[in-house]
Amino acid sequence: MRVQELFDLTGQVAIITGGGAGLGRQMALALAEAGANVILAARKVERCEEAAREASALGARAVALRCDVTSPEEIASVVDRTLADFGRVDILVNNAGTAWGADPESHELAGWNKVFATNVTGLFLFCQAVGRQMIRQRRGKIINVASIAGMVGSPPEVLNAVAYSSAKGAVINLTRDLAAKWARHNIQVNAIAPGYFPSGLTKVILERSSEPILAVIPLGRLGGADDLKGAVVFLASRAADYVTGHILAVDGGILAI
Repeated sequence: MRVQELFDLTGQVAIITGGGAGLGRQMALALAEAGANVILAARKVERCEEAAREASALGARAVALRCDVTSPEEIASVVDRTLADFGRVDILVNNAGTAWGADPESHELAGWNKVFATNVTGLFLFCQAVGRQMIRQRRGKIINVASIAGMVGSPPEVLNAVAYSSAKGAVINLTRDLAAKWARHNIQVNAIAPGYFPSGLTKVILERSSEPILAVIPLGRLGGADDLKGAVVFLASRAADYVTGHILAVDGGILAI
């Protein structure tokens, strides 16, 4: 097979949670550029509708749906609608997430529970709902969005969000465990671990701590508007058929030092 064919996603069906803004939007549009049809799911459906219009302009069939990933019923509704419209799910990108900044010694339990409900439990429920369909299909690609924060500790001057870091660590091991369990069904489960990218989630952190953050990035800059595109297309494509349980860091070299 020619290399262009390995990366071609023409006709594939992808669900992207948190697909209306930030990193989710970047990844959703990358999949659309590679030929996939995209279902954009998030609590703020108006953002998904805007992104869906951009994806449609690229030639994709695009659907915007409201979904709170902490609701099993809303997750089931997205999967059911996808199957009704497209008949299958080839790719799932679990990008929806939230954060809570606080010192560990004073972190509120409500904030801890909120972060885990979205970043871990909601992600697992989406994997479970889509995984059942992929098992029936005997194929599928699941891409969880983790973070380098789930792989290393950080001084509070760089990142002071212990619930977020802990939740992303859980996502990393969940990814590996699902990869081991679902490999027999020809389902590849991988994760992308971004470093520091400008987004709604990181706005306050970057405004407060841009200098110490840039100091720990060997490439000397934040992630840009195209820096996740290749990673998500690779893991969603046949080029990654022999890659599972992998955590792909896209971090400007932070983990190298």
